[in-house]
Amino acid sequence: MPLTSTAATTTRLPAGIAGTVITPDHPDYDQARTVTYGDMFKRPGLIVRVSGPDDIATAIAYARDNGLELAVRSGGHSGAGFSSTEGGLVIDVRDLKGIDIDPDNKTVWASAGVTAVELTEALTPHKLIVGFGDAGTVGVSGITLGGGVGYLSRKHGLTIDSLLAAEIVTANGKVLIADADNHPDLFWALRGGGGNFGVVTRLKYQLHALPAFTGGMLLLPATAETIAGFVKAAREAPDELSSIANVMPAPPMPFLPAEAHGKTVIMAMLAFAGDDAAAEAALAPFRAIGKPLADFVRPGPFASMYPPDDGEEYHPTAVSMNQLVNTIGIDEAETILGYLAESDAPLRVCQIRVLGGAVARVPADATAYAHRQSPIMVNYAAFYTGPDDRPAKLSWLKDFAAAMYQGDDGAYVNFVNDEGPERVRAAYPGATWDRLRRVKRQYDPENLFRLNQNIPPA
Repeated sequence: MPLTSTAATTTRLPAGIAGTVITPDHPDYDQARTVTYGDMFKRPGLIVRVSGPDDIATAIAYARDNGLELAVRSGGHSGAGFSSTEGGLVIDVRDLKGIDIDPDNKTVWASAGVTAVELTEALTPHKLIVGFGDAGTVGVSGITLGGGVGYLSRKHGLTIDSLLAAEIVTANGKVLIADADNHPDLFWALRGGGGNFGVVTRLKYQLHALPAFTGGMLLLPATAETIAGFVKAAREAPDELSSIANVMPAPPMPFLPAEAHGKTVIMAMLAFAGDDAAAEAALAPFRAIGKPLADFVRPGPFASMYPPDDGEEYHPTAVSMNQLVNTIGIDEAETILGYLAESDAPLRVCQIRVLGGAVARVPADATAYAHRQSPIMVNYAAFYTGPDDRPAKLSWLKDFAAAMYQGDDGAYVNFVNDEGPERVRAAYPGATWDRLRRVKRQYDPENLFRLNQNIPPA
C-alpha cells in the first residue's frame, strides 16, 4: 500500500541514503513536493533527494520492497503530473549538478539535475552549445529522454541527436553506461523513449560550435495571410534558422500600446546560429510579412532565448494537446484564428514549430523518436480558472485539434499529457513500439517505472 501518513514514513525510512529524505513532517516538504503546474501538487509519502547512483539504487529497492508507486523528478515540468506521486516515493535528482566540459573534443557530461539554462550558460564561454527546448528551467534529462525539440533543431537536430551516452540506474539497481557500443538497444530506447527504462543520472552530449548567434522575439499582427506567410518563411529558411510561433491574444505587455492588448498576434521566437550578416538575410522574409508590433531579435548570447525564471510562486493551470500536421496555409490559418476567437480562456495559444532540416535527415528507425518526416508540430493550450472550467477548455482543445487534423496520428511524447495509452502508442508508430517493449522487458520487466508515458514490457 502507498505510504500516506507521516507516521508510516517516519517509522520505515530507507537506510543508507547519503542525500536527503523528506517526509510529510519535514519543514521543507511543501517546497520539495511543488512542481511547475498548479494542478499537480500531489502529496508523496517520501521524497528522496539523491546524491548519486547508490542513493537511487537504494530508493528503487525500497519502493519495490514496500509496494510504493515510484516517480522520478528533475525539473518538474511534466504536463501529465508524472514528476510526483500521491502517497508513493519520489526520486528527486535536482541535487545532481555536475557539469564536465571537454572543449577540445566538444563533449560534455551533464548530471540529471542540471537545467537547460545552467548548461547553456556553462558552455557560453567556450562558444559551444547543445540544443534543448524553449524553457530554461527544464531538467536536461527529462527533455532529452523524450526527444528535445527546440531553437536549434533545424541546424543540429533534436537533443537526442547530440546524445553520445547516458548513465542509468535500472530497475534491478545496476548502474550502466549506454552508448552506441554498450547496451546499444537501451541507448536507442533512451533517445525518445522517455523515463521507462530507469533513472538517468548523467548524459554525455556532442557539442556544437556557436561562434555567433542572433535571436529573440518578433511580434507580428495575426491574420490568415501573416500566419500562412510565417509558416512558408519558416519552411523555406536556411537550416541555421529555427522558429517557434505562438498565435495568441496579446498579453498586456508594457511595450505594446493599450489598443493592441487582447488582439491576436504572432509572438514568434526566432533563433539563427551564424554570423550577423547571414542572420539579417535569413530574418528579412519574416520582417517583411507585416509591420512588426515589436522586434527584439538581435545578436547576443544563446541563453538570452530563455525567458526569465517566473519564480516559485508562478504555477499555471492549463490544458494542452500536441499534433503533427503537413501544412498550414490560408485555410488552416483561418481555422486557427476562428478557434482562438471563440474561446474565453484567459490565455489560449496555438503554437507552431516548423521542423525539417537536420531533424528530417536522421533515419526514422535510428532513435525512438520516429516522426522525422512530419514537417510541422502544433501545440494547443488553454488556461482554465478552476476545476469546473477544465472540462470545457479540454473539449475546446479536442475540437481544435480535430479541425486541424490532416491524417498524421503521431505525437511528440514530451508534449503528450494525461491522454491515455492510445495517445502514447501514437508517439511510437509501427516497429518502434514493438522494439521499445522488448527493451522494456529486458531492463524493467515488472514495469516498476510506469509513472510516465508508459511502455508496457512485451
